[in-house]
Parts: sequence; structure tokens; C-alpha cells
Amino acid sequence: MISREPTLERLAIAKSLLLDPFGLDESALSRALQVIAEHRIDDADLYFQYTRSEGWSLEEGIVKSGSFGIDQGVGVRAISGEKTAFAYSDDISEAALLDAARTVRTIAASGQSRRVKVGRSQPTIAPSRVLYAPMDPIATLDSTQKVALLEKVERLARAKDPRIVQVMAGLVGEYDVVLVARADGTLAADVRPLVRLSVTVIAEQHGRREVGTGGGGGRFGLGYFQDHVLAGYVDDAVKAALTNLESRPAPAGEMTVVLGPGWPGVLLHEAVGHGLEGDFNRKGSSAFSGRIGQRVAAKGVTVLDDGTIPDRRGSLNIDDEGNPTQRNVLIEDGILRGYIQDAMNARLMKTRPTGNGRRESYAHVPMPRMTNTYMLAGDRAPEEILASIKKGLYAVNFGGGQVDITSGKFVFSASEAYWVENGKIQYPVKGATLIGNGPDALTRVSMIGNDLQLDTGVGTCGKEGQSVPVGVGQPTLRIDGLTVGGTA
Repeated sequence: MISREPTLERLAIAKSLLLDPFGLDESALSRALQVIAEHRIDDADLYFQYTRSEGWSLEEGIVKSGSFGIDQGVGVRAISGEKTAFAYSDDISEAALLDAARTVRTIAASGQSRRVKVGRSQPTIAPSRVLYAPMDPIATLDSTQKVALLEKVERLARAKDPRIVQVMAGLVGEYDVVLVARADGTLAADVRPLVRLSVTVIAEQHGRREVGTGGGGGRFGLGYFQDHVLAGYVDDAVKAALTNLESRPAPAGEMTVVLGPGWPGVLLHEAVGHGLEGDFNRKGSSAFSGRIGQRVAAKGVTVLDDGTIPDRRGSLNIDDEGNPTQRNVLIEDGILRGYIQDAMNARLMKTRPTGNGRRESYAHVPMPRMTNTYMLAGDRAPEEILASIKKGLYAVNFGGGQVDITSGKFVFSASEAYWVENGKIQYPVKGATLIGNGPDALTRVSMIGNDLQLDTGVGTCGKEGQSVPVGVGQPTLRIDGLTVGGTA
């Protein structure tokens, strides 16, 4: 059997699902782009997408619900200066494509715009990465195996401790195929598998109930969820629930806070990452605007956004504008080095795209979004960092949070945290809320652990009504003088 080069293989799959069934080819795409370019524009693209998704949910020992869906369509975009005209259709046909093209053509010309020459010759195949297999993850297990997988999670959790009174588990798979045609004649395609398994348990003791969660996933098949992986997810969920059964009200005030490795990087994502997205900085609405080359964090703090990590939930072979993803250094040893960019904001800021143009679906416009955002490790042992706390909070896991991009102020609730005195964990606490300012908090980092971890593959980021899968991570961190809102 002769296999094709991966980029060409993905392009062939995309054409077979998104063009061939509807009688479309590259010349039809070029005609639509030529219609758009009859007016003066800076850029234009077509974004075709086919998505098949499936979900299974277990509660009280049985699979109570399931879902299956197929969605497909095309988004048509024209850009002139800062203005974007956009139309989309779930009807993939040349008539619908040309109708959408005529709709966006009405975008008004501006002084910044130029006439774009639409590629007419042989299309250029955009370079891309090979970070995951072009598989359909839904087909990697049959229905009986999927139900058995969820039932195994139930048995493992209940066997852990008699105080576990309820177990809920969910299994989700998605097969996503995209094709991007740009005004310059560039074609790009990606085939994106994505799976996730979630575990929620409720523990009860003396009439008190507490919740714990676990889970993970990535861009691979369902065969990833072997027994040792399931056991890890269940351990995390049960440990969190049982720990919270023993929790006391959290103290409040300004104190030393140590963040655990991995998922607590969600605070970095929210409080810092969003402020480094190009659109906020181009408009001057971010706390980091105009600060390239300046110190914005303590020495030793290096923050990356990296969409090139194999099989990760936040990784992409290409972004949703057809550009290959990159490993972008945002903050280096405390100095701000750059922002994450989509094509439009990069052009307006006279820089290059960073492979971060992302959209929820063909029905949405792309914007600069994070992929996998994390802080690099330092040289301190996590035990040493914990031992350095005289009195303070050790936050291991987080729930929800909010951030104001303009001011950088954030509020985050810790779902698993401990009170520490003289370097020793005293007891778990409940109701701890971290309150601070993202840029200010970065300057208060005093110790960085050598235990960098990425999250297990559960993150979803929301921005302007759009949700996309992301990853986060960090080592153990000590932050001095952070405000904790507690219940004590």
C-alpha cells in the first residue's frame, strides 16, 4: 500500500467530504473569491467544515443519554482595513457559495484596503504540521465497548471508598475536517480527532456531600483510555471529593499562595493569556498593550503558547486561517516578547500571524485565540516551595473564574486547597477565592518549581461567545501577597 504525504492526505480527505459530494473543485472556489475581490479588500477566505460528534453519559450505573450529530457548512469572509464582512451557509453548493460571496462583497472600501489578486493558477498547498493521526475517533470503539468503558469507571469509583454515593461519567468524541481556501490561491486542510472522558463523583459523610472531578483527553482515538488512565482519572475525582469532606472554612486576607502544577495553569491562561491576544493589544484595551520589551513578570517567568505539541487538546496542524501553528514565546524571563496573532490583527499591527487564528465553527469569524498556554519550569523542588510557606494557601485545583482584560483583575475559586503553616499542610479548606491582577501577580512570583505539568486535556476557552478546546500548564508556583477571599 502506498501512503500519501500527510498534508496531501488531509487535503484529499477534506475534498472527499467537503467538495466532491457537492460538485465543487478548486475552480469553483476561485470563482467565489473573485466575486469577493471585485471590491477593494485586504484579504478574503472560504472556510469549509464537516463535523461529526457523539456523546455518551452514565449516571446511577446506567447509560441514561446519548447524542450524535453531523454539521457541515462554509463561512465566507472579506476583510477591508479593520472591517470584516462575513456570511455562512449550511448548504454547500456553488450557488450558495456565490450567494455568500456576493453578500460579503458589499463591504465598504477604506483607505487602508487594496485590491487583492485572487489566485487563478494551480493552487498552493499550505505547509502544515503532523501532530496527530487523521482518524475518526468515534469509530475506534463500538457502542458496546463505549458503554463498557463508562461502566468500568463507575465500578472503579465505587470500589475506592464506601462514601462514594454517586458516580457520573461522560464520553465525547469528535471528527472534525476543515478546508481553507485563501484569496492568494492557498489551500490548507486539517483532519482533527478529539476525545474526552469526564468523571464526577459525590461523596457523603455524616450528612455532608462534596463533589470531585477528574478526566482528560486529546487528539487520538478512544483506545487511549486504558485501565491505568481510567484509574488515574477516578483517583483524582475520589481524592478531591473525600478531601473536601474534611475541609474547613478558608481563611481570608493577603497571604502567600502556592499553586500546584498542571491545571492551576488555568489562572495563567485567564489572567495573563487573554491579555496577550493581538486584538486586545491592537485596540489598546489590554493591560499589556504597548509593553513589548518591558518587564511584566518576575525573573524566571517564561510563558509560551504552543500549538505544536503532539496529540494535545489545544494543538492544531493548521489554525483556522490555514497558517501552521507555532511555539510562541510570549514572556521570556519576565520580559514581554510578543502577542498571539491571527492574520487580520497581525497585518494591522505590521507583524506576522502566529498560527492562532481560531474559530468555533464555519458559522463564526476567526480571532486570535490561545492553543496550549503554559509557564516553563524553574529549578526549585515542589517540596521546597511548600516548606517555604510560613502561613498560606496551597491551591491544587480550580473551578470557575473571571477576568477583566482591560484592568487584568481576576477572581478564581479553588476547588481543592489546603491551609499550610510552617511548611506543613494542616487541613483542607473550602471556599477559597483568589483575587488579584494578572500582570501584578506575575511580578509576585518568587519561586518556580521544576515539575512542569500540562493539564490532562479538559480545557475549553470562551471568548466573545465562541468556545474552542485549549490546554494549560505550569510548574508549582509560589506567589507572594495574593489576596484570598475566604469563608472564615
